[in-house]
Amino acid sequence: MLLDADQCYKALCTHDTRFDGRFFVGVGSTRVYCRPVCTARTPLKRNCRFFPSAAAAEAEGYRPCLRCRPELAPGFSTVDAQRRLAQAAASRIEDGTLADSGLESLASGLGVTARHLRRVFGEEFGVSPIEYAQTQRLLLAKRLLTDTRMPVIDVALASGFASLRRFNDAFRARYRMTPGGLRRDAASAQPAERLAFDLAYRPPYDWDSMLAFLERRAIPGVEHVHRNAYRRTVRIPAAKPASGWIEVAPSRRRSALRVTASASLAHAVPALLARVKHLFDLSSHPEEIAAALGPLASAHPGLRLPGAIDGFEIAVRAILGQQVTVRAASVIAGRLVQAFGEPAATPFESLTHLFPTPAHLAALEPAGIAANGVIASRARAIVALAREMHGGRLALAPNEPVERALEKLAAIPGIGPWTAQYIAMRALAWPDAFPHPDVAVLKAMAEAKPARALERAEAWRPWRSYAVLHLWKSLEDSR
Repeated sequence: MLLDADQCYKALCTHDTRFDGRFFVGVGSTRVYCRPVCTARTPLKRNCRFFPSAAAAEAEGYRPCLRCRPELAPGFSTVDAQRRLAQAAASRIEDGTLADSGLESLASGLGVTARHLRRVFGEEFGVSPIEYAQTQRLLLAKRLLTDTRMPVIDVALASGFASLRRFNDAFRARYRMTPGGLRRDAASAQPAERLAFDLAYRPPYDWDSMLAFLERRAIPGVEHVHRNAYRRTVRIPAAKPASGWIEVAPSRRRSALRVTASASLAHAVPALLARVKHLFDLSSHPEEIAAALGPLASAHPGLRLPGAIDGFEIAVRAILGQQVTVRAASVIAGRLVQAFGEPAATPFESLTHLFPTPAHLAALEPAGIAANGVIASRARAIVALAREMHGGRLALAPNEPVERALEKLAAIPGIGPWTAQYIAMRALAWPDAFPHPDVAVLKAMAEAKPARALERAEAWRPWRSYAVLHLWKSLEDSR
């Protein structure tokens, strides 16, 4: 990312939220780095250095500001090929992938060489993937020490450090304080059996529309909207799988969502927070999208693209939603959960099960799924999908290569263009998907032919997924 010092300083002086997370400022007189929205006294320009990432600032010896907390800055969302590759790598690093498998495996999973990934990553973030990963581990540890009562040893392990000694040494070397010292200065009121985090976003954010979208599609037993909060069960597959529940609601902190999670998810915090960010589209740049969509986006500023906690769950839900109402698809999905989902212990009566895994459904015959009210062809598609994912031949997660995923989805009988594009929108976080056969899209566009709708949608590239959300919303508003 190329940074213009004059523009960055202007954004810093005005605390412009559009630049939050897009650059960080290092202050030479204090050796602290901040977000551009920091409320501390604005430093003199001659004392400022601007960095494209927190890792780049820390690599130059700056430590994070305790007031604006750089670990809370929103992330990126992009469609440019090179930048998307760098962001995909960053997303997987934040999930803990690099710690689990190493750089060669990370690059291979993204379809590039390690050398190419290092080059692209360095151009985008100003540091190597390894340096970026170290910063992410330390920032996560800082967040856990500040916002939870987790023991320091548990914080070290949850943040990806192999030992408490390595954690203490890295923390002292980078931040010039001890983990225990930070903990003493940041008392948490959160009960020990729960974790709580604030996740920032760039305003505006149409929370009411997001909540309504999720409520209409909620799978009984797995998801539920209560008052102004979204609740659901969660499974994080990893070397040590974790499961539990989360609740997400607007935070008292400006421009952030409050995520409360069961303590059973403590050792999967990186992956959990990454999934929540994806579900609620917290890396979006709403002003850029609105500018590209023009009048279409004017009625609902900050309308976001709902993502997924579990890509497989979204794909199954999409198959069940073929040519039926949203409500009917949710009811049928609830039957599958009751029949094949794992019971979950939660404090909420409405959350009773985890969604079935690909491994579980892959072991079934289509007739077993069809017995729960699923049309035979869709039951076959679900089993085929589960077997592809369980076998490792298909992955449905943000930043997976979109073209490859769409090709594999198209090869599964029963998955057509509408289903594949819907999965790309939500499971793959692809901002330029466009399910042109969608009946509601055609109606909102006053088009009878899908091909014509696809042609007209070219004007909305590269944000066609957001255009779809606005088209759906326009129909709701007209009722």
